[in-house]
Amino acid sequence: MALAQDAVWFITGCSTGFGRSLAQAVLARGQRVVATAKDVARVANLDGASDRLLPLALDVTDLAQITAAVEAARERFGRIDVLVNNAGYGYQASIEEGEEAEIRAQFDANVFGLFALTRSVLPMMRAQGGGHVVNITSVAGLVGFPGSGYYAASKHAVEGWSDSLAAEGAPLGIRVTCIEPGPFRTDWAGRSLRQTPVGIEAYQATAGQRLESTRSVSGRQAGDPERAAAAIVALADEADPPRHMVLGAWGIDQVTDRLRRRLHEIEARREAAVATDFPD
Repeated sequence: MALAQDAVWFITGCSTGFGRSLAQAVLARGQRVVATAKDVARVANLDGASDRLLPLALDVTDLAQITAAVEAARERFGRIDVLVNNAGYGYQASIEEGEEAEIRAQFDANVFGLFALTRSVLPMMRAQGGGHVVNITSVAGLVGFPGSGYYAASKHAVEGWSDSLAAEGAPLGIRVTCIEPGPFRTDWAGRSLRQTPVGIEAYQATAGQRLESTRSVSGRQAGDPERAAAAIVALADEADPPRHMVLGAWGIDQVTDRLRRRLHEIEARREAAVATDFPD
Protein backbone atom coordinates (compact mmCIF):
# COMPACT_ATOMS: atom_id res chain seq x y z
CA MET A 1 0.00 0.00 0.00
CA ALA A 2 1.33 3.44 -0.91
CA LEU A 3 2.35 5.86 1.77
CA ALA A 4 -0.30 8.41 2.69
CA GLN A 5 -0.11 11.73 0.87
CA ASP A 6 0.68 13.45 4.17
CA ALA A 7 3.33 10.89 5.26
CA VAL A 8 6.24 12.25 7.27
CA TRP A 9 9.85 11.42 6.43
CA PHE A 10 12.72 12.10 8.86
CA ILE A 11 15.96 12.18 6.86
CA THR A 12 19.46 12.74 8.24
CA GLY A 13 22.44 14.15 6.36
CA CYS A 14 20.44 16.32 3.94
CA SER A 15 23.05 18.96 3.13
CA THR A 16 24.30 17.07 0.05
CA GLY A 17 24.17 13.74 -1.76
CA PHE A 18 21.57 11.07 -1.12
CA GLY A 19 19.93 12.92 1.75
CA ARG A 20 19.38 16.12 -0.18
CA SER A 21 18.18 14.36 -3.33
CA LEU A 22 15.79 12.22 -1.30
CA ALA A 23 14.37 15.17 0.65
CA GLN A 24 13.72 17.03 -2.60
CA ALA A 25 12.07 13.98 -4.17
CA VAL A 26 9.76 13.50 -1.18
CA LEU A 27 8.78 17.17 -1.09
CA ALA A 28 8.12 17.11 -4.83
CA ARG A 29 5.53 14.36 -4.34
CA GLY A 30 3.71 16.46 -1.73
CA GLN A 31 4.76 14.65 1.43
CA ARG A 32 6.31 16.12 4.55
CA VAL A 33 9.99 16.08 5.47
CA VAL A 34 12.06 16.63 8.56
CA ALA A 35 15.40 17.43 6.89
CA THR A 36 18.44 17.48 9.14
CA ALA A 37 22.05 18.50 8.78
CA LYS A 38 24.82 19.67 11.07
CA ASP A 39 24.43 23.14 9.56
CA VAL A 40 20.70 23.86 9.37
CA ALA A 41 21.31 26.66 6.87
CA ARG A 42 22.21 23.99 4.30
CA VAL A 43 18.66 22.56 4.40
CA ALA A 44 16.52 25.59 5.22
CA ASN A 45 15.78 26.39 1.55
CA LEU A 46 15.10 22.88 0.26
CA ASP A 47 11.53 23.69 -0.73
CA GLY A 48 11.29 27.43 -0.47
CA ALA A 49 10.43 27.32 3.26
CA SER A 50 7.39 25.14 2.55
CA ASP A 51 5.06 24.33 5.43
CA ARG A 52 5.77 20.68 4.60
CA LEU A 53 9.45 21.09 5.46
CA LEU A 54 10.96 21.16 8.93
CA PRO A 55 14.71 21.91 8.71
CA LEU A 56 16.64 21.00 11.85
CA ALA A 57 20.24 21.08 13.03
CA LEU A 58 21.34 17.57 13.95
CA ASP A 59 24.68 15.99 14.67
CA VAL A 60 23.79 12.32 15.12
CA THR A 61 26.65 11.89 17.60
CA ASP A 62 24.97 14.38 19.97
CA LEU A 63 22.32 12.64 22.08
CA ALA A 64 20.79 15.93 23.25
CA GLN A 65 20.34 17.06 19.64
CA ILE A 66 18.76 13.71 18.75
CA THR A 67 16.19 14.06 21.53
CA ALA A 68 15.42 17.65 20.58
CA ALA A 69 15.07 16.85 16.86
CA VAL A 70 12.68 13.93 17.39
CA GLU A 71 10.59 16.01 19.80
CA ALA A 72 10.48 18.90 17.29
CA ALA A 73 9.26 16.48 14.61
CA ARG A 74 6.57 15.19 16.97
CA GLU A 75 5.40 18.70 17.85
CA ARG A 76 5.28 19.84 14.21
CA PHE A 77 3.89 16.79 12.43
CA GLY A 78 2.72 14.39 15.15
CA ARG A 79 4.30 11.30 13.60
CA ILE A 80 7.23 9.85 11.66
CA ASP A 81 6.36 7.33 8.96
CA VAL A 82 9.78 6.84 7.36
CA LEU A 83 13.11 7.29 9.14
CA VAL A 84 16.05 7.47 6.74
CA ASN A 85 19.40 7.06 8.49
CA ASN A 86 21.64 8.60 5.86
CA ALA A 87 24.15 10.66 7.86
CA GLY A 88 27.67 9.24 7.89
CA TYR A 89 30.94 9.29 6.00
CA GLY A 90 33.81 7.17 4.76
CA TYR A 91 37.19 6.56 6.35
CA GLN A 92 39.94 4.69 4.52
CA ALA A 93 43.25 3.28 5.74
CA SER A 94 45.05 -0.02 5.81
CA ILE A 95 43.94 -2.07 8.79
CA GLU A 96 47.38 -1.86 10.40
CA GLU A 97 47.61 1.90 9.99
CA GLY A 98 44.09 2.77 11.11
CA GLU A 99 44.08 5.62 13.61
CA GLU A 100 42.22 5.06 16.87
CA ALA A 101 40.59 8.49 16.94
CA GLU A 102 39.44 8.17 13.32
CA ILE A 103 38.07 4.67 13.86
CA ARG A 104 36.06 5.72 16.91
CA ALA A 105 34.75 8.85 15.18
CA GLN A 106 33.67 6.67 12.24
CA PHE A 107 31.68 4.36 14.51
CA ASP A 108 30.19 7.26 16.48
CA ALA A 109 28.70 8.71 13.28
CA ASN A 110 27.93 5.62 11.20
CA VAL A 111 26.88 3.22 13.94
CA PHE A 112 26.21 4.60 17.41
CA GLY A 113 24.51 7.76 16.16
CA LEU A 114 22.26 5.72 13.88
CA PHE A 115 21.42 3.37 16.76
CA ALA A 116 20.58 6.26 19.09
CA LEU A 117 18.37 8.10 16.62
CA THR A 118 16.45 4.96 15.74
CA ARG A 119 15.89 4.17 19.41
CA SER A 120 14.44 7.66 19.82
CA VAL A 121 12.04 7.24 16.90
CA LEU A 122 10.88 3.68 17.62
CA PRO A 123 8.49 4.59 20.47
CA MET A 124 6.60 6.88 18.09
CA MET A 125 6.41 4.22 15.38
CA ARG A 126 5.33 1.60 17.90
CA ALA A 127 2.58 3.86 19.24
CA GLN A 128 1.28 4.75 15.79
CA GLY A 129 1.22 1.09 14.75
CA GLY A 130 3.96 1.03 12.15
CA GLY A 131 6.68 2.75 10.21
CA HIS A 132 9.66 2.12 7.97
CA VAL A 133 13.32 2.41 8.95
CA VAL A 134 15.58 2.87 5.93
CA ASN A 135 19.32 2.61 6.63
CA ILE A 136 21.74 3.83 3.98
CA THR A 137 24.60 1.39 4.35
CA SER A 138 26.85 0.48 1.41
CA VAL A 139 28.03 -2.34 -0.80
CA ALA A 140 30.83 -2.29 1.79
CA GLY A 141 28.23 -3.47 4.31
CA LEU A 142 28.14 -6.76 2.42
CA VAL A 143 31.62 -6.90 0.88
CA GLY A 144 34.89 -5.83 2.52
CA PHE A 145 37.43 -4.12 0.26
CA PRO A 146 41.12 -3.36 0.93
CA GLY A 147 41.60 0.07 2.43
CA SER A 148 38.00 0.24 3.68
CA GLY A 149 38.10 -2.17 6.59
CA TYR A 150 36.87 0.21 9.27
CA TYR A 151 34.21 1.74 7.04
CA ALA A 152 33.08 -1.76 6.04
CA ALA A 153 32.99 -2.79 9.70
CA SER A 154 30.70 0.14 10.51
CA LYS A 155 28.32 -0.78 7.70
CA HIS A 156 28.43 -4.52 8.51
CA ALA A 157 27.43 -3.56 12.06
CA VAL A 158 24.37 -1.71 10.79
CA GLU A 159 23.43 -4.61 8.52
CA GLY A 160 23.49 -7.14 11.37
CA TRP A 161 21.65 -4.79 13.70
CA SER A 162 19.03 -4.21 11.00
CA ASP A 163 18.34 -7.96 10.81
CA SER A 164 17.46 -7.94 14.50
CA LEU A 165 15.42 -4.75 14.25
CA ALA A 166 13.46 -6.25 11.35
CA ALA A 167 12.65 -9.36 13.40
CA GLU A 168 11.54 -7.32 16.41
CA GLY A 169 9.67 -4.70 14.40
CA ALA A 170 7.72 -6.93 12.02
CA PRO A 171 4.96 -7.87 14.50
CA LEU A 172 4.55 -4.14 15.24
CA GLY A 173 4.22 -3.10 11.61
CA ILE A 174 7.73 -1.62 11.53
CA ARG A 175 9.67 -2.56 8.41
CA VAL A 176 13.41 -2.25 7.83
CA THR A 177 15.34 -1.82 4.61
CA CYS A 178 19.06 -1.37 4.05
CA ILE A 179 20.02 0.53 0.91
CA GLU A 180 23.46 -0.59 -0.29
CA PRO A 181 24.84 1.85 -2.86
CA GLY A 182 27.94 1.29 -4.92
CA PRO A 183 29.84 4.34 -6.24
CA PHE A 184 27.50 7.34 -6.65
CA ARG A 185 28.24 10.90 -7.66
CA THR A 186 28.07 12.40 -4.17
CA ASP A 187 30.64 13.98 -1.86
CA TRP A 188 31.44 10.59 -0.28
CA ALA A 189 34.71 10.18 -2.20
CA GLY A 190 35.49 13.89 -2.16
CA ARG A 191 34.87 16.46 0.56
CA SER A 192 33.44 13.99 3.07
CA LEU A 193 36.06 11.26 2.78
CA ARG A 194 38.76 10.86 5.43
CA GLN A 195 41.91 8.92 4.67
CA THR A 196 45.04 7.87 6.55
CA PRO A 197 47.74 7.63 3.86
CA VAL A 198 49.22 4.20 3.37
CA GLY A 199 52.86 4.43 4.45
CA ILE A 200 53.78 0.76 4.68
CA GLU A 201 55.08 -0.47 1.34
CA ALA A 202 53.62 -3.95 1.84
CA TYR A 203 50.09 -2.50 1.60
CA GLN A 204 50.60 -0.23 -1.41
CA ALA A 205 49.26 -2.77 -3.90
CA THR A 206 46.08 -3.36 -1.89
CA ALA A 207 44.97 -0.58 0.47
CA GLY A 208 47.18 2.05 -1.16
CA GLN A 209 45.76 1.40 -4.61
CA ARG A 210 42.22 1.47 -3.23
CA LEU A 211 42.71 4.85 -1.58
CA GLU A 212 44.13 6.31 -4.77
CA SER A 213 41.40 4.92 -7.01
CA THR A 214 38.63 6.14 -4.68
CA ARG A 215 39.87 9.71 -4.85
CA SER A 216 40.48 9.55 -8.60
CA VAL A 217 36.88 8.64 -9.47
CA SER A 218 35.29 11.36 -7.32
CA GLY A 219 32.80 13.26 -9.45
CA ARG A 220 32.84 10.61 -12.19
CA GLN A 221 30.98 7.75 -10.50
CA ALA A 222 28.27 5.99 -12.51
CA GLY A 223 25.56 6.30 -9.85
CA ASP A 224 23.02 9.15 -10.03
CA PRO A 225 21.75 10.32 -6.59
CA GLU A 226 18.47 11.58 -8.06
CA ARG A 227 17.69 8.21 -9.62
CA ALA A 228 18.63 6.57 -6.33
CA ALA A 229 16.22 8.87 -4.51
CA ALA A 230 13.43 7.91 -6.91
CA ALA A 231 14.13 4.22 -6.28
CA ILE A 232 13.99 4.71 -2.50
CA VAL A 233 10.71 6.65 -2.72
CA ALA A 234 9.20 3.89 -4.87
CA LEU A 235 10.41 1.23 -2.43
CA ALA A 236 8.79 3.04 0.52
CA ASP A 237 5.45 2.80 -1.26
CA GLU A 238 5.59 -1.00 -1.36
CA ALA A 239 3.35 -2.96 0.98
CA ASP A 240 6.16 -5.42 1.68
CA PRO A 241 9.45 -3.58 1.09
CA PRO A 242 12.61 -5.67 0.80
CA ARG A 243 15.17 -6.07 3.55
CA HIS A 244 17.97 -5.18 1.08
CA MET A 245 18.28 -3.04 -2.01
CA VAL A 246 21.67 -2.77 -3.71
CA LEU A 247 22.03 0.27 -5.98
CA GLY A 248 24.08 0.47 -9.16
CA ALA A 249 25.32 -2.11 -11.66
CA TRP A 250 28.80 -2.30 -10.10
CA GLY A 251 27.29 -2.91 -6.67
CA ILE A 252 24.98 -5.63 -7.94
CA ASP A 253 27.89 -7.43 -9.59
CA GLN A 254 30.11 -7.19 -6.50
CA VAL A 255 27.45 -8.36 -4.05
CA THR A 256 26.04 -11.23 -6.11
CA ASP A 257 29.52 -12.55 -6.87
CA ARG A 258 30.52 -12.43 -3.21
CA LEU A 259 27.33 -14.12 -2.02
CA ARG A 260 27.61 -16.91 -4.59
CA ARG A 261 31.20 -17.60 -3.56
CA ARG A 262 30.31 -17.48 0.12
CA LEU A 263 27.41 -19.91 -0.29
CA HIS A 264 29.62 -22.28 -2.28
CA GLU A 265 32.30 -22.13 0.41
CA ILE A 266 29.81 -22.88 3.20
CA GLU A 267 28.09 -25.72 1.35
CA ALA A 268 31.41 -27.30 0.40
CA ARG A 269 32.09 -27.86 4.11
CA ARG A 270 28.59 -28.93 5.12
CA GLU A 271 29.64 -32.43 6.21
CA ALA A 272 32.48 -31.17 8.42
CA ALA A 273 30.23 -28.46 9.88
CA VAL A 274 27.36 -30.83 10.74
CA ALA A 275 29.85 -33.27 12.31
CA THR A 276 30.60 -30.76 15.07
CA ASP A 277 27.16 -31.31 16.66
CA PHE A 278 26.70 -33.85 19.45
CA PRO A 279 25.64 -37.26 18.02
CA ASP A 280 21.91 -37.98 18.20
